[in-house]
Amino acid sequence: MSTAQVPTLDMNKLNVFIGQFVTDLGAAVHAGMVVIGEKLGLYKALVGEPMSSAQLAAKTKTDERYLREWLASQAAGGYITYNEKTNKFSLTEEQAFTLVNEDSPAYLPGAFELALGSLAAVPRIAESFRTGDGMGWHEHVDGVFHGCEKFFRPGYAANLVSAWIPALSDVQAKLEAGARVADVGCGKGASTLLMAKAFPKSRFFGFDYHDKSIEAARESAKRNGVADRVTFNVARAKKFPGKDYDFVAVFDCLHDMGDPVGAAAHVRQSLAEDGTWMIVEPFANDQLKDNLNPVGRVYYSFSTLLCTPCSRSQEVGLCLGAQAGETRIREVVTAAGFNRFRRATETPFNIVYEARP
Repeated sequence: MSTAQVPTLDMNKLNVFIGQFVTDLGAAVHAGMVVIGEKLGLYKALVGEPMSSAQLAAKTKTDERYLREWLASQAAGGYITYNEKTNKFSLTEEQAFTLVNEDSPAYLPGAFELALGSLAAVPRIAESFRTGDGMGWHEHVDGVFHGCEKFFRPGYAANLVSAWIPALSDVQAKLEAGARVADVGCGKGASTLLMAKAFPKSRFFGFDYHDKSIEAARESAKRNGVADRVTFNVARAKKFPGKDYDFVAVFDCLHDMGDPVGAAAHVRQSLAEDGTWMIVEPFANDQLKDNLNPVGRVYYSFSTLLCTPCSRSQEVGLCLGAQAGETRIREVVTAAGFNRFRRATETPFNIVYEARP
């Protein structure tokens, strides 16, 4: 046995910290439970009348014993409501709004799919701590791509057309009249399609270096009936084609780029003389101390698993990180030759910047 002196512990503080650990451990494994519920349609099946585990199993054609355990985990976590008198489960309106309605601005399952997919990279990222090597976005499991779209799309759907674009100078009028728009780092095209549906007179060009995401975006354009005026192509941020764009947008990806200054310079060259660049970034303050909160925790963790390795895998490897903050983004934008830069608007999860030549 060690002869080292055992530290004097404040048992109240220790118990609080252990309580935090139990909450966090439950949340970690709960991510898998939410993904299962979404994948099997369990939440959607619960809308309406309360059901027993046997009734829900029959409705969803799932095994009752597995389902019973899953329902208990969800009830314990507050994601499903349990009535002990009837031994039945149901969803409140608030639970259904966040777990069932995919068009809801608060739809949650995508975030858990993204988290679960990101965690698959832990063994490799742990080794990267020793080697400093990067890991490209395209090297992650498919859950990262699917989850990312599901995670970000609700926020874009709730804010992009109704609040973010109107907060920019003269952009909405141009889009309504008919503009050329580039969506750089578009992923599977959720942001591009939202704009295309809202502004039918404009032409949209989505670019991403990930070929599988571009394939999915093209299929989405066809399903949404906008393929005649929306084009998706594989291209890197520093090399996407086209000139005289009236509007260029980047959504939650500038900080992922290895050379964001180079990408910003290319955006500057691609814009029309009176064009506008909209930069949507995760919400962040400039100082670390001001980001030590639940939102910052989410973004710093994703940044460790996804954003920083992605940037490190590319040329320059600046590694802005998902919590870069306004001052750092401003430095990137002005270094690329933009003369005007401002914070146009914000939400609890995003900051929207406007840059103009």
